[in-house]
Amino acid sequence: MKTVVYLSNSDSTKAHRMNPFKKASGSSGGSFLNFSSVTYSITFLSASIHGESAGETGRGESASASAAVARALFGRSASLAQLAAAALDGPLAARSAPLLQRLERSMSSVSIPPPECLLRPLEVPLRYLFGPGPSNVPPRVLAAGSKPIIGHLHPEMYEIMNDIKKGIQYAFQTENNMTISMSGSGHAAMECAVFNVVEPGENVLITVNGIWGERVAEIAERMGANVHRLLKAPGGYYTNKEIEKAIEKHKPVLFFLAHGESSAGLCHPVDGIGDICRKHNCLFLVDTVASLGAAPIFMDKQKIDILYTGSQKALNAPPGTAPISFNDRACNKMFNRKTKPVSYLFDMTHLSNYWGCDGSPTRGYHHTGPVSGFFALRESLAILAERGLEESWRKHKEVAAYLYKGLEDLGLKLFIPDKELRLPSVTTISIPEGYEWREMLTYIMKNHQMEMTGGLGPSIGMVMRIGLMGYNCEKTNADKALHALADALKNCKKSKA
Repeated sequence: MKTVVYLSNSDSTKAHRMNPFKKASGSSGGSFLNFSSVTYSITFLSASIHGESAGETGRGESASASAAVARALFGRSASLAQLAAAALDGPLAARSAPLLQRLERSMSSVSIPPPECLLRPLEVPLRYLFGPGPSNVPPRVLAAGSKPIIGHLHPEMYEIMNDIKKGIQYAFQTENNMTISMSGSGHAAMECAVFNVVEPGENVLITVNGIWGERVAEIAERMGANVHRLLKAPGGYYTNKEIEKAIEKHKPVLFFLAHGESSAGLCHPVDGIGDICRKHNCLFLVDTVASLGAAPIFMDKQKIDILYTGSQKALNAPPGTAPISFNDRACNKMFNRKTKPVSYLFDMTHLSNYWGCDGSPTRGYHHTGPVSGFFALRESLAILAERGLEESWRKHKEVAAYLYKGLEDLGLKLFIPDKELRLPSVTTISIPEGYEWREMLTYIMKNHQMEMTGGLGPSIGMVMRIGLMGYNCEKTNADKALHALADALKNCKKSKA
């Protein structure tokens, strides 16, 4: 008589479940033997033997032989379980664990193994973020972002969102009810503004004197608007006369201007433009991602219809949230559309309810907001409120002036010649003659653990950018940046030309 014990291919999932090396739920660290699985294995083997024996019995074999084999296997399995338990309590347990883990994976039903990179701890270097953003985040904001998660529709979350709304109104200097934060970076707010107030076929006029005008123009074209560009070289300045002439010519429903054009280091004047837009029944959209908290802006007084910013620059929160506000003129256009906005996620009809801005007694589900991101944004706005806007503006102007002096002492040329047009948060210098800017920036990162950047978009190859904003806005940090630049000028190769 021959008795065969086997597991067929159809039993592969059962075989996975009976893996004796799989760690039992609730077991203490280090033990990979699952005794309940061993018991299951013995039972399963017994059933297999019984089935095979029954078949052979049908061919005249004795059922008592099957019972004898089963008893023998039960005895051997119990002995193996005892030996395994003793081994796991012994000195080889720690060294055996990786082998047992690999064996467990080899017996798994999945075909793609866990990536090795994720089996190592997360490591993040400590760096000075002296570029155009993100900037280093204060410990207080980091701590706020690490608080326990709560539901995005809990009453406590709504209270935090209400606090954020009030903080944005203060930072923007507006009383607009339609004030929220987007779940996303500054680009989310940029798209939200265009998608909600512009319909396909309508004219928009966009100043393009750096990358942000280029981005808004592309966004508007993608959703079907007729885009007219008012072009200048990076860092170029528009007079109100030029703006009005272009508005009269193109008759746009929306006019865009970047207050803080960080790709060139320009802080563009805003006074008087809102009046021009109202005169010609045009909405005025302003980007303050790089300038909010660093340079004065007054949404209501300057008659700005739509204003947005990002969290990761002078506001000093992590990237991922983007405040935006619409006044009544913008809301009238936005909520009397003939077509739905091209984006559901950015549809202000839904977002206004989620943020409690539509007058409804209840808030409905639209999307799951970044709870931890909102915690951090709320704390960053609290810091700004405690310090005060005017003090924040003064500090950025003072530190920027200190940096300008140090740069000129190094023989470097500031890219924006007019001091009044320089962006306090992001300073641009012309690339030093004879130097390769990428080499300089790489040297500074390697030897000083400090981020500075080159140009962006149309300013690539023209400038290097130094950002000292929010938490980083200190003269001591300006000294660190100047020291790193001086070191790079000394040690990087300069061409003979």
